[in-house]
Amino acid sequence: MDMPIAAHDIDYAEDLLAEGELETARVLLEELAAEAGEYADTACIATDARQWFSFASPFERLAYRRVERDPRELTQLETPFDRLYAALAYVYIQKGEYESARDALKQAVRWNPMNCAHRLNLAEVFRALGNTQEWAALSASVLERAATPQALARAFANLGQFFLAAEKPLVAEGCRRAAIRACADDPAATALAAQIDGEHPELADRSDAEVNGAVEAEGLATGANAEIAVCLLMCATDAAAEGDRNEATRLTLLARDLIG
Repeated sequence: MDMPIAAHDIDYAEDLLAEGELETARVLLEELAAEAGEYADTACIATDARQWFSFASPFERLAYRRVERDPRELTQLETPFDRLYAALAYVYIQKGEYESARDALKQAVRWNPMNCAHRLNLAEVFRALGNTQEWAALSASVLERAATPQALARAFANLGQFFLAAEKPLVAEGCRRAAIRACADDPAATALAAQIDGEHPELADRSDAEVNGAVEAEGLATGANAEIAVCLLMCATDAAAEGDRNEATRLTLLARDLIG
């Protein structure tokens, strides 16, 4: 079966969204999603040996392989299905149709499991639906996949809010410090910091070792995944070997900013 949609179809729908044409974009995106679903059911049937994805870059493909340790053949789709479903989810969120947004973002994550924006947006939809456990679980899943300081900071900030609500302020403080270390000017990180400073000023005197230990006791990391930085540097090396100095520099700086 031939691929029924192309990247330019999704580009056009995204342009409609940028122009505020929600209803026009919705009609188009729902038609595209129906065609994508039919194609996937016919041509992208997962097996023990093969799976299909729509990674946006060689880095995401490599990072998926190292983080997930998936031994199957990874087949790249020519059309970015994840962007299609993310755009559709945006329409649903704007309309307050959170169940539909949830289902669309689940598809976005399925097609590109390394895109942390999809995961964080899905987390917020679950939170809007009252499911804070899924909100926290998705935020935690970003910690081992984040390739930018901003995504890492937002994930830690979410977890800090979750642990504050769970009456675990020491863990929340550890998440706050991790979020600030990742990106000190991230709005979610600074909001969490202000809340903790107001509600639990005594936590400022607790040592890093103590608060990090509290976070680790919850089964969480306290910083970026070094494997992601390694993948960034490996892809930077490949880009340099191919003569793409700008991309090599971009990836190297990402790795530096991520690890610090």
